[in-house]
Amino acid sequence: MARKGKEIRNPKTGQIIQFIQTRADTNGQFLELISTYEAHSKEPVPHYHPHQDEHFLVLQGELSVRLNGVMQVLQPGDKIHIAKNSIHAMWNSTSDKTVVSWKTAPAMDTEYFLELSTGLASDGKTNEDGIPGILQVALMMNHYDHVFRLAKPPFAIQKIVFGILTPLARLFGYKPYYQKYID
Repeated sequence: MARKGKEIRNPKTGQIIQFIQTRADTNGQFLELISTYEAHSKEPVPHYHPHQDEHFLVLQGELSVRLNGVMQVLQPGDKIHIAKNSIHAMWNSTSDKTVVSWKTAPAMDTEYFLELSTGLASDGKTNEDGIPGILQVALMMNHYDHVFRLAKPPFAIQKIVFGILTPLARLFGYKPYYQKYID
């Protein structure tokens, strides 16, 4: 379970997340994190958040941002607001680490999605880019589609495909979350 001071590390993407304030701390108003991107971290899959805004402040290093198809590089002191439904990806393309203050509002259950993604990567249940297999992705995307959506294919197609795959995923023992990652 996310709590103040808890740190999770994704060995595949090169991202370390420290929980500053969880949804429990803020009555669901927001989730506050410090995210450290190791040198040459992986560019994540383009995605968006249908019901949440994100606010980032670069504390150290450079942050590469692709927002609605436009690439930019943020420096220490730079801020960026990512409005809900804006397609984006963030990473560190430099040889130094990047540290960012990150707020997501409202918090919803984003912390569980982050813990699940990181836990699967730490247990070797993802590819080299930190992406689980299609059956696990189907369950995750159905369960967390209120906080995280892939930019492609269109959401309606994702719902159909992931909806078809979900019973098969459950049959093979996959789950939309695992208690061990949120303890």
